[in-house]
Amino acid sequence: MSVSYDLLERQVRELLAGETNAIANAANFSAFVYHELPDVNWAGVYFLEDSGELVLGPFGGKPACTRLAPGRGVCGAAVTGARTVVVDDVKAFADHIVCDSASRSEIVVPLSSGKGLIGVFDVDSPRVARFTDADRIGIEALVRVFAESIA
Repeated sequence: MSVSYDLLERQVRELLAGETNAIANAANFSAFVYHELPDVNWAGVYFLEDSGELVLGPFGGKPACTRLAPGRGVCGAAVTGARTVVVDDVKAFADHIVCDSASRSEIVVPLSSGKGLIGVFDVDSPRVARFTDADRIGIEALVRVFAESIA
């Protein structure tokens, strides 16, 4: 399963070009990733509130947890550590928050704009160890394009 992240990055740039609305671009970005990456069962944005809580934004996949408490779960770990978190097996992650029981691995990338940290981009897979280092680098590049579009 080879993914051309260079091609996906060019496509995301075109998809988001000319639009700066965060909700509109989050919706198209999430839908794009959800449909373009193989073996993915959820992809979406959680926006960071002043309280530290993460609130569900646009996504592709089954209904999800609406609010995530500060520092909780894989998303909270990405915010707290200000870094991408890749979990090969969510069942082995002590603080994993189950929204879709079919999810087995997860990657969460912090979402930053000119305003600082504004949320996270979360992608789940029903396959254990779905996300390689190449996926991490590629998804981080896609997230940077999205973040630039709403800066």
